Amino acid sequence: MKTLLIILISIIIIYFSYFIFICIGLFKKKTNNIIKNRKNKFAILIAARNEEKVIYNLIKSLNKQKYPNDLYKIYVILNNCTDNTKDIVLKTNANILEVNNINSKGEALKYAYNYLSNDNSIDAYVIFDADNIVDNNFLNSMNESLNNGYNVVQGFRKTKNINDNWLSSSYAIMYYIQGLFINKARFNLGKSAFLNGTGFMVKKSVIDKYGFNPKTITEDIEFTMMCAINNEKIAYNENALFYDEQVVNLKDSIKQRKRWSFGTIKCLKYYFKPLVINIFKNKSFICLDVIMFYLTVFMQIIIFITFIISLLFILLNNNITSVYYSLFISLILLLSGIILRIFLIKHYDNNIIDNIGGILIFDLFLLSWLPINLICLFKKNCTWDQIKHNRVVEIDNA
Repeated sequence: MKTLLIILISIIIIYFSYFIFICIGLFKKKTNNIIKNRKNKFAILIAARNEEKVIYNLIKSLNKQKYPNDLYKIYVILNNCTDNTKDIVLKTNANILEVNNINSKGEALKYAYNYLSNDNSIDAYVIFDADNIVDNNFLNSMNESLNNGYNVVQGFRKTKNINDNWLSSSYAIMYYIQGLFINKARFNLGKSAFLNGTGFMVKKSVIDKYGFNPKTITEDIEFTMMCAINNEKIAYNENALFYDEQVVNLKDSIKQRKRWSFGTIKCLKYYFKPLVINIFKNKSFICLDVIMFYLTVFMQIIIFITFIISLLFILLNNNITSVYYSLFISLILLLSGIILRIFLIKHYDNNIIDNIGGILIFDLFLLSWLPINLICLFKKNCTWDQIKHNRVVEIDNA
């Protein structure tokens, strides 16, 4: 048991040391070289299924862009809508692409990419979810990234309903961690960031060259892996700001995170071999990094197993000193996590008191992922289920 425990603890230390090392990128200043100076043309794609409560404010925020309005078009992909979403979109300047018998956002985007494939005036696609609202400098920021030579770029996600409850606040903290310690740190080091579902841009030539045919229900995770395999670095633009609605009840949260975990496991199953081949054949750090990042699903289970074995080891050996030592380490980690979350809330201009629930209960939010990951390991199928969006927020009030 002792040998097994030492092996497991060593794996955990090595794994987290890797991510701590990547964080040195936060102390490195990223300089961009402007390759060209032009205004690119964008096609903005919005996959929507029964989004009558939120779709108008997204389109309204897009129409407020400080970018020439003749250089971007909005396309709403209506996917099996049974509410008034279509009627609302018809009253705007957005174009409608209506699809049926499509089961996921990835399939809806695939339809749009194929539909627009022959439009050579388009320089890049920008992807949003229907519940988003967008800062008026978003397209200017993405245009700058394109002119700096980046083909795939993730924007910065904030939460439009962060103060609703502890759960929406926890989601916001999670995305702040990903934005700062995952994406910005890597981008500053000249490495590849990660896509997270919405608020990103991809150059049309990338889609034309590599195609887009997702096999899973997590098209963003899958496309991130495809970019890695094809050595296409994903940039991060912190100035490309948009707002996202987070769920406020545990039932929807579990349903959503189950989809993410299941999709991650499936993506690793489909792409693990080509990723490993690229690591050794092409010395690809990007492929290694993608594997390490998405192994988090399994690492949480390894940490849980290590905790159980450690507990058994302490109890069987009746070692009181080890009990006190473990409690002390746990307390230090808990307090460090709270301090980090306070920093993130303040760093991104949010009120600490309004987000005290997320700050204090975030660890339970992460812990609740454990049974989800365990279930997904043995689950054969997982369908794409819609998460209803009800939070009506205008960009001027975000």
